[in-house]
Amino acid sequence: MVDIDALVQRLDLLEQEQRRLHDSLETVARARDDYRALYEQTLERCRKLERGILGQKAERLPANESQLSLDVLASILSASASEVATESKEDVRAHQRAKPTGRKPLPDELARVDIEILPEEVQRLGLDAFERIGQDITEVLERRPASMVVVRVIKPKFVRKDRERGAATEVFVSATPELPIPRSVAGPGMLADTVVKRWQDHLPLHRLEGIYARDGVELARSTMCGWHEQASELCSPLVAAMRADALEQPYLCTDATGVLVQAKDKCRTGHFWVLIAPKRHVLFEFTRSHDSDAVDTVLAGYEGYLVADAHVVYDHLYTDGSVVEVNCWAHCRRYFFKALESDPERAKRALGYIGALFRVERSIKTAPRKKRERIRDKHSKPLVEAFFSWCDEQWPALLEASPIYDGVRYARNQRTGLQRFLADGRLPLHNNESELNLRRQAVGRKNWLFVGSDDGARANAIFTSLLASCRMHNIEPWSYLRDVLCLIPTWPADRLLELAPVCWAASQVRPDVRAVLAANPFRSATLVRA
Repeated sequence: MVDIDALVQRLDLLEQEQRRLHDSLETVARARDDYRALYEQTLERCRKLERGILGQKAERLPANESQLSLDVLASILSASASEVATESKEDVRAHQRAKPTGRKPLPDELARVDIEILPEEVQRLGLDAFERIGQDITEVLERRPASMVVVRVIKPKFVRKDRERGAATEVFVSATPELPIPRSVAGPGMLADTVVKRWQDHLPLHRLEGIYARDGVELARSTMCGWHEQASELCSPLVAAMRADALEQPYLCTDATGVLVQAKDKCRTGHFWVLIAPKRHVLFEFTRSHDSDAVDTVLAGYEGYLVADAHVVYDHLYTDGSVVEVNCWAHCRRYFFKALESDPERAKRALGYIGALFRVERSIKTAPRKKRERIRDKHSKPLVEAFFSWCDEQWPALLEASPIYDGVRYARNQRTGLQRFLADGRLPLHNNESELNLRRQAVGRKNWLFVGSDDGARANAIFTSLLASCRMHNIEPWSYLRDVLCLIPTWPADRLLELAPVCWAASQVRPDVRAVLAANPFRSATLVRA
């Protein structure tokens, strides 16, 4: 007799086993597909390396995917998304309209040389035979060779005509005008020129030797090194005042990059750090290592929000709550761009969410804090919540060590820091400003390859801080450095921040500052005259 209950139980077990095997087969099939995608991705990279083509570094989706972030925005926010999309498009159109088109007018402050060309008939018969009724003027931009100027400081000596015979003769002579570097042959304009060429134009010293030799002056690189070392000591208190002001700001952005430092046997590695107080200062600092001790040196005494990558060297700062971690969505986005080749569907979905966040930010770029918070709460917060829900949903099915796995893991691990921008309208969505300013050192590194010593790296950091801050405030760097080098030797130590680029627009028009600059004979010799 057949035991029906046992048979049914057996059939249930077989069905369960079949479902388990089916699930296992699907898991194996997904793993096979993921590994195949990774294999094809690696193979394609090898082909590109063989051809010497690495592709673009810009993290942008192809043109046919440009609508993706708007589609995601629409699916998450429904009708309200059109408001953000419209704002973003109008912002782009306004930016495009703001760009000048056609031939730009030549600046009025440039020297003009007039060349009058007479018609052949007038030249043949003479001006007396014609009446002048007007003229056509065409301006052409030309360039004269750059030149150095030797400033001869002549100090006449005088004695009184009515002096008594036999009495001691009193001689009257002016004091020698003060130079930024005492008893140096370099005036403030010359020092500024070498600094700008070396750290703004990224010219190594041996090229500067050749450039100045073409101007007729033999300047050894050791001489210029000495100038820069002494000038950096002069400007160091100014950069220290800028740093003290930066540490009082509510949030800072930071990042670091490596640099080779010349040593006896072989070059060792040091690090340049950038510290940005948005709309105020860009500061660089050199350390010999990239660890928590270096972070403590760069950020000593700071309390507030810190926008940085998720490197472990910053972790100890967040333990007591005095420094609050803010993570970068551009770093998060980078992981998903790397996953585009191996897992395009998931990667494009993640990039759609992140791209929509960036579109919202572009629409409120110049908005005040409260408006930014209101729009972020309305538009960005639902996007962030949907993105992390998607990450949690995808996480169990991802192949470990795959690019998409790394991207989702990074996002989940940094969830709190990535969401921080929603709570404070002042905080940025990304840390791109730090990376853009670090390019200054990366471009220079390709030219001068390494720094000669730790002292040379610190001089680099001082002048690069001033030059990068000039760029932040749209200040012409050479004239700024020339004037600062004229002023700083006698400037009060408790008012040094007035000479920083952030305050320069207001300081340079003050009567007392203009009087000191006008009285400096070396500066007067460098003024452009028509």
